Amino acid sequence: MAKSEKAKSFNKNFKARTNRQHALSFAACVHCGTCNDSCHYYLATGDPAMTPAAKMDKIRAIYKKQNDWLGKIIPGWVNGREVETDEELQDLMDTVFGSCTGCRRCTFNCPFGVDTAILVGLARSCLVDEDIAPEGIKHVMKDQWEIGNQMGITKEEYIDTLEWVEEELQDELEDPDYKVPIDKEGADFVYVVNPREIKYDPRPLQAAFKIFYYAGFNWTMGSEGWDNTNFGLFSGKPDLGGHMGNLAYNHAKKLGVKQMVISECGHGLRSTQWEAPNWGKANPLPFEIISLLEVMVDLVNTGVIILDPSKNPHPVTYHDPCNLSRSAGITEEPRFLLKRACMDFREMTPNRGDSYCCTGGGGAMSMGEYSGRRLEVATVKAETIRATGAAICATACHNCVDGLSDLIKKYELKYDFGDGKPKLLPVPNVCELVAEAMVISKEEKKAAKTAKPDLKGKKILVIDDEPDIVTYIETVLDDSGFNVITATDGTSGLEKAQSELPDLITLDITMPGKSGVQVYRELRTNPVTKNIPVFIITGVTDFRQLMYQKDVKAPEGFMNKPIDNDVLVMTVNKLLEKAA
Repeated sequence: MAKSEKAKSFNKNFKARTNRQHALSFAACVHCGTCNDSCHYYLATGDPAMTPAAKMDKIRAIYKKQNDWLGKIIPGWVNGREVETDEELQDLMDTVFGSCTGCRRCTFNCPFGVDTAILVGLARSCLVDEDIAPEGIKHVMKDQWEIGNQMGITKEEYIDTLEWVEEELQDELEDPDYKVPIDKEGADFVYVVNPREIKYDPRPLQAAFKIFYYAGFNWTMGSEGWDNTNFGLFSGKPDLGGHMGNLAYNHAKKLGVKQMVISECGHGLRSTQWEAPNWGKANPLPFEIISLLEVMVDLVNTGVIILDPSKNPHPVTYHDPCNLSRSAGITEEPRFLLKRACMDFREMTPNRGDSYCCTGGGGAMSMGEYSGRRLEVATVKAETIRATGAAICATACHNCVDGLSDLIKKYELKYDFGDGKPKLLPVPNVCELVAEAMVISKEEKKAAKTAKPDLKGKKILVIDDEPDIVTYIETVLDDSGFNVITATDGTSGLEKAQSELPDLITLDITMPGKSGVQVYRELRTNPVTKNIPVFIITGVTDFRQLMYQKDVKAPEGFMNKPIDNDVLVMTVNKLLEKAA
């Protein structure tokens, strides 16, 4: 049978683009089957054709025909075969676009490191050149080439959204002079975002801008090159990848920023930080590229913002985006933040680098042709979420927000928030929960900037029934220059609070005799001690209903055990500054 013209062109491009990385992964697979249980497509369907090895064999056959010495002579002996018809190209499209999100979970579990994602990318790039790709992928690629962002947002629409967020924050912050800076030259960093935040859901924008405001950052949004997403990765086309990267890099260079901060987008961080500089021949870049997650961790660690977890009282779990966890190594930053911003953080199993894909990766959210299959295999992820019993499924990627929201609706994952009417689990970005938990006010921020009090020698009363914990906290605070006094039960703690009048009290909740709750109420109702700041340090997570009663004000600080040294000292400093 004579090959079709598209098949001939595909085979030619495939051979030209196969490199040493591809060759290693093509040759290394021994069909051991270890990868089978790594793929949610196979786990959900039980179809042997959905195993990673079986799917990749359709691509591997082309490689063997073109490059294997035996495949060139007797291709049938090694199952070597090039594509011959347009129908075969369509079948290959179904495999590499419709049956794989390029999540790389199989790669992480492969004893030989076969990188399925780069093999999928090779096949995708050759198919795209023959105009064989899901319509959504082709449409998005066109918008990124012609308009510069994946959703075809005009500059006017972009500016309008920023102005709307600006107005919302003027009201929320009670600051009529608040402005979202645009094209501010000499700013410390430019913030680049996923177009979904502009087009459909500006809540993560508002949350990030609020955090920047309280942090006192010198930052800016760019009027161009603001899209951190990159369908060069999803289409396997490095020319598009370089184009999108350079739009962002060139505008950042024009503004003269020191950093580029990437909003919560898995492939956006991966593409912008590592892939696009190579695709666009942009190295070396004159600025650093980091994730918003890293920025927020630094703000909490350095005491610039304090988080009150009681503001997020419902149980929260976290989905690890594939490109953040497996391809960027960002797993602990979101957990650091969620454990401090939420009362009840629950791990999903499996998690981190072994987490299942949300089913929306690899550009799948733009492939309407495969939405039915995508939701069918989403049962694997749905059950891992359901098992946590969480009320909220946080993540750090917009593709994941959409993918998770779809499967939550499909499989009716609900939670009763207290009104007897279970609701579908919301899927916020991490920054939204962090912004919700912030307790610093505009006035306090200004005061902190204008006058930093000398905190050395401040008196701190530590009340905890565990001697080891008392010694630990005492040592950490003493090393930081504070005058520490201690009590190992509630009664003596109240006596010392009255006699010593400390500048701050740290208080455990679970204690024999007088519990921490009783001690707290007596401290608040005693005219002598009612204004002393109280910092709750406890292993109990569900104490909020005991503390937040109308007749007593909320504690000034919270921290769950085990204790983090840096966060302990940071919070103590911040609470003393506020009280000074």
